[in-house]
Amino acid sequence: MWYNGLNPMKIAILSSLDERIPPEKYGGVERVVSFLTEELIKRGHDVTLFASGDSKTKAKLVSVWPKGFRRDGSVKKPQALVTLMMAKFFNEYAQNFDIISNHLDHDPLAFVKFAKAPLVSTLHSTSRPERDVLYRYASELGAYFITISQNQRKSYPEDINFIATIHHGLPIKSFRFNPKPKNYLAWFGRITSPVSVGQKGQDEAIEVAKRLGEKLIMAGKIDKADQKYFNEKVKPKIDGKQIQFIAELNDQEKVPFLGNAKAFLFPVKWSEPFGLAIIEAMACGTPVIAFDRGAAREIIVDGKTGFICKNISEMTEAVERIKEINREKCRKHIEKNFTVQRMVDDYERIFKKIINC
Repeated sequence: MWYNGLNPMKIAILSSLDERIPPEKYGGVERVVSFLTEELIKRGHDVTLFASGDSKTKAKLVSVWPKGFRRDGSVKKPQALVTLMMAKFFNEYAQNFDIISNHLDHDPLAFVKFAKAPLVSTLHSTSRPERDVLYRYASELGAYFITISQNQRKSYPEDINFIATIHHGLPIKSFRFNPKPKNYLAWFGRITSPVSVGQKGQDEAIEVAKRLGEKLIMAGKIDKADQKYFNEKVKPKIDGKQIQFIAELNDQEKVPFLGNAKAFLFPVKWSEPFGLAIIEAMACGTPVIAFDRGAAREIIVDGKTGFICKNISEMTEAVERIKEINREKCRKHIEKNFTVQRMVDDYERIFKKIINC
């Protein structure tokens, strides 16, 4: 295929099979893939999505399994099915596209030499030495890479073929602005034990609320690996009154939950590459109080749309100052910098640049 700049691009989007597109509840990467896919279609591009069979999309959908793995208890060894999707894609489909947009991390990179179109991978995690070796190899064979924040980019070696950093964006009309919140703090994410990858800091959020005597409502996903930790360490702290837990939320439930909060706590304990929940909260007008980790400083304007803190003590002090933040400015910050339109503008520009190299 060859894109001449006049006709719509023929784009393949490779997604994780963990959750459907978009996810029913928790799932940041899959949600961003959905935003990207649907907006590209609105712009007239010919998009084929390779994802789980229960995905909901206006794109052409190709799948090797009927349901996302996390919701399908029958799948014990998912890697075989991921490998099947890669084999099917590169043997039967890859020659039909102008560009391949990969959101499946490292799996497609083993086949980059056989791709008939440029392969550009958006990395949604932080650097790992064993994967960096593959990224270098794929770079030498002509693969391209996109990071989702500048902070994330710093974690990777310099000799990987990065072509851009593209921040996530939201379909802003789906997030209702609330100028008059209720009197509670919100925490939203995945319950994580101290040995989990990507610790979300639910224990720190509880500690902040208890120090202040503030009401905290938590909405979280609990993976099987973290259920024991939740039962033994987190659940005893939840009294159902001051500290409440309401499990996972879908998109319709999430917006009022975030919008009604007077502040959103984001005390993550790792270098979160982006943090979709941050922009979701601010889109509703809710200021974010976050630990100074990962991409927080690229997303939050400290003292204007929230506060960036070093520790629990600073986060506690920030909650007491929350009335200093103008909720309308939080919303306008997202409208200016973190919309799905801006995100897809960036992807379109990069795709065309790569195709015409």
